[in-house]
Amino acid sequence: MKKSIFLCAISNISSGSCAEDCGFCTQSARHHADIERYRYKPVEQIVFEAKNAANNGAIGFCLVTSGLGLDDKKLAFVCEAARAVRSELPEFNLIACNGIASVDQLKTLKAAGINSYNHNLESAQSFYNKICTTHSWEARYQTCLNVKEAGLSLCSGGIFGLGESKEERTSFIESVKSLTPDTMPLNFYIQNPALPLKAAPLSEEEALAIITEVRAALPQTRLMVAGGRETTFTSPNCDIFKAGADAIVIGDYLTTKGQLPKKDREMLERLGYEIATSCHA
Repeated sequence: MKKSIFLCAISNISSGSCAEDCGFCTQSARHHADIERYRYKPVEQIVFEAKNAANNGAIGFCLVTSGLGLDDKKLAFVCEAARAVRSELPEFNLIACNGIASVDQLKTLKAAGINSYNHNLESAQSFYNKICTTHSWEARYQTCLNVKEAGLSLCSGGIFGLGESKEERTSFIESVKSLTPDTMPLNFYIQNPALPLKAAPLSEEEALAIITEVRAALPQTRLMVAGGRETTFTSPNCDIFKAGADAIVIGDYLTTKGQLPKKDREMLERLGYEIATSCHA
């Protein structure tokens, strides 16, 4: 029986102009990165992107907003977008990624049709103040606990290759494990000349070893390789799924271009995998 790979797509529905100082993020206004900035993407465009994602085999679709967290206006907008997508694609696994959130806000998202909430720890607690000083790692962890209290599926992971030590990397994985998320995104740092973080890129071998380590620590969690996949895993026959991944993000990311979904489908076929048609595959 072929292994089924879960495909997810993301939509940056509110881009840039974030006041936080995360050293890895081009959406921070402090870094003046050359990215597209807009307050809210038209709901019709969001629905169009969701339909395209579904046509390309995705069964997960994430509504992402920039900024520290949710206020009333942003919450209302995410709910509007969720309802619009849900009305057209009732079977979609809808994910929201909107920063720090309270239990009540998360329950509001759930009532609007959101299935899962993505909030990453990003890195180890001991390393976090080297990459962000405007909000705490503890606030991130608490939001993840809030997600579970609100009855949403938790999606939480982070970024590897930020300059963390192997010990800090293991500590980070253990922290994610303590949350027992349903899905863990594994991102690999993408350098940008505007960003203050100048960590050396991980080798493909190192990155594959990280996937293997995470799989051993979280055997029941869906491991989704996301940002940095195309720049980190460059060998033609590199198999991240043999290392332990069982999901990928297809299409573009928040501010960086991804691979054409057609190429990813061809890659899965070449390696002998199927595209999952259910969240429980």
